[in-house]
Amino acid sequence: MLKYLGLDRPFLLLARKLLFSVVRTHVLSDSPSNLGLDPTRPVVYVLQRRFLSNILVLDREVSAAGLKSPLDGLAANGVRENRAFFFTSRGEPWFGRSNKAGYSPRLQRLSEAVRNHPDFDVQLVPVTILWGRTPDKESSIWKLIFSESWSPRGPLQQFFTILLHGRQTLVRFGQPVSLKELTHDAEDSERAVRKVARVLRVHFRQQREMAIGPDLSHRRTQVEGILETESVKAAIAALAKENGGGYTAEQKAQEKARRYAWEIAADYSYPVVRVFHRFLTWVWTRLYDGVELSNFDTVTGMAPDHEVVYVPCHRSHIDYLLLSYIVYQQGLMIPHIAAGANLNLPIVGGILRRGGAFFLRRSFKGNPLYGAVFNEYLHMVIARGNPIEYFVEGGRSRTGRLLQPRPGMLAMTVQSYLRDSNRPIVFIPVYIGYEKLFEGRSYVGELMGKPKQKESLFNLILSIRELKKNFGKVHVNFGEPIKLAEVLSESHPDWKQEPPLDEQRPAWFTQSVRQLGQKIADGLNSAAVANPVNLVSLALLATPRHAMDEDQLVAQLDGYRKLLSAVPYAERAQLTAMDGRAMVEHCEKLRLIQRHPHALGDVMHFYPEDAVLCSYMRNNVLHCVALPALIACLFSRNASLSREQLGNLTRTVYPFLRAELFLRWQPEELDSALDAYLDALVQMGWLATSSGREGIYHAPNMNADEYAQLNLLGQAVRPALVRYFISLSVLTQQGSGTVSTDELEALCHLLAQRLSLLREFNAPEFFDRAIFRTFISTLKQAGLAGENEAGKLTFNGAVRSAAAESRYVLPPDVRQSVLHLTRLDRGTVEQALSRLAAKGKA
Repeated sequence: MLKYLGLDRPFLLLARKLLFSVVRTHVLSDSPSNLGLDPTRPVVYVLQRRFLSNILVLDREVSAAGLKSPLDGLAANGVRENRAFFFTSRGEPWFGRSNKAGYSPRLQRLSEAVRNHPDFDVQLVPVTILWGRTPDKESSIWKLIFSESWSPRGPLQQFFTILLHGRQTLVRFGQPVSLKELTHDAEDSERAVRKVARVLRVHFRQQREMAIGPDLSHRRTQVEGILETESVKAAIAALAKENGGGYTAEQKAQEKARRYAWEIAADYSYPVVRVFHRFLTWVWTRLYDGVELSNFDTVTGMAPDHEVVYVPCHRSHIDYLLLSYIVYQQGLMIPHIAAGANLNLPIVGGILRRGGAFFLRRSFKGNPLYGAVFNEYLHMVIARGNPIEYFVEGGRSRTGRLLQPRPGMLAMTVQSYLRDSNRPIVFIPVYIGYEKLFEGRSYVGELMGKPKQKESLFNLILSIRELKKNFGKVHVNFGEPIKLAEVLSESHPDWKQEPPLDEQRPAWFTQSVRQLGQKIADGLNSAAVANPVNLVSLALLATPRHAMDEDQLVAQLDGYRKLLSAVPYAERAQLTAMDGRAMVEHCEKLRLIQRHPHALGDVMHFYPEDAVLCSYMRNNVLHCVALPALIACLFSRNASLSREQLGNLTRTVYPFLRAELFLRWQPEELDSALDAYLDALVQMGWLATSSGREGIYHAPNMNADEYAQLNLLGQAVRPALVRYFISLSVLTQQGSGTVSTDELEALCHLLAQRLSLLREFNAPEFFDRAIFRTFISTLKQAGLAGENEAGKLTFNGAVRSAAAESRYVLPPDVRQSVLHLTRLDRGTVEQALSRLAAKGKA
């Protein structure tokens, strides 16, 4: 080691000046001043690699935080040290071949002092410093030799690393650890030192793995390793046998498996990631006014000890680029991303693959060889500790609502964990909320019946023109971690004793995957961010002409903020800090709403082409107001209701709302949530209670502003209630055992589409078939409907009772319109279904 410790201050000042002429540091997580250090106990910092540059970086960051410099040493309880830091390595070779063995003399002296002085303790603060980041790859060692890696580095290599990567220096301060607590149970000083060194080595290894990932082999090695696994060999043999057997058939099957593996596997390249980072920094600056990040400490708290699976909601192609960018920016390794094979475009596919994407086909049903190869690749990625990312919804939401979780990737992840559960898996839901959507126009077209636009290089080039537009802010919120082991134990306590899975997956496995998907969906919704565009869309779309007096709109927005502040949807849910007036101004700047000047007060309304698009933004947070909106809907039709009536009516509708919007409350939690919202609405003046009649609630006077505000809140869920009434009316009109599930879904879709044309429910998502599919599925799960041997839907009297209760929530004219539309004879029904079938075939 250089004898810098004996040199005077002028040398260190000169060295610091030279170093920071080329170095820019980025402190991740907490700065030294926010670590909660005890001022009565001395602090000693721990560094991993023994370089003067590391000490100068440490000294600068500690001094910048207003704390005592580690170069000033420590003196306490008769213990003196001329420096308040030490290294876990004794020395660094010039060319990175080996480290000297042994422990830091300062650590040995401090451990002995702690053992000999009962009143003396030291706070150890491990500090990770990374000079550029990259995993090892056999194919590009000359490019990567001077980046941060797992191999030892000598002073000469460190010199070039500083020159090349000094501006990408990451610093992370770990939480302080008591040296006395670490060593109190050690039998002697030697064992105490070994224990501390072991704890510190584990910490630095975890921090390095979080930032640069585990060692990666070349892609070719990965592919060949996959072909050598037992499951892939068995699939190859099965395909060869199916094709007649023999050497030639086996060689063809093996080559096919190899092509599959090359088609799937990522080809992570750190230089490409660096280019991506710079490019995306420029893109976000052009597209957005900023990216607001919440609760990222969720990830940093889990990453050292867990295999992290990011499960974001899927609203846009921007999602996976944005999430990888944020993770990289926060100093962690970017995840390997499961991307659809439709994105494996010429040129683009290769770039995405080098950025960590691996590709999968939409379905491998009927192709056991592909399934075996993909399963083995995913298991390899998970077993190596690489974070991964995929979308449980399968595809992008076209309505703004969360889609039903797809079991495919979840099942394969659970299956991989059951094979090897040494490293626990944690799922991190990530809510991504936009103020304007990049693909908004195409979504509206698809909902209106246009075919889905295929991804192509040409369309990607055309999308460059969108960079001229302003898309507002993006909000990214990390939800509550979901530990896979806990989900399995909750669903099937004896899962560890179960035999290895075979092709026939047991019922407990399917149930566990379904429960995991539900928890992820709940976690995504619980991390929702109610931004200004969401709330303005919620208010304006509740009006017949999507227009409101400015002061009325401001009051409505302030009411929504007050309601969501009084009863937050979930602990991690976020709410804009803007008041109603600021929200209106913000949406004006985004050109989402426009002002119509008028002598009696300006009128705010959507641009004609944006009203339907804003229904998407409303739906992003519809679940946050669904329960109070249902209450409001009830009181817009009933002047007063008892608490018992409210509970009964809410319990009738709640299972369907919960299934459609993934509401977080279990049935047994509904009453407490209902009481909280009732109290909030009373406090706001949107409801009232009788002074002498406990448990009776009243709507405001119909001429009062509060009644108008309550009625607008209720409009948020009224389209959903109309859809439910359509489904129940069609089912009861046609009779038990008359129509199948598919036929009922198709009829409901047609009738909702027609009602939309007649009554201006002009958002295409009003007649989305997927919503009717969910409703019918919930009817079956609730035991209100079933299927007979012919595949026709049967139902009991409870369905008719549920349909009759619509009088409590729907205006008479709406009910009458629905009843009129649903009075169809069997001939009309069959004719409509045949036309729909012919259209589908075409």
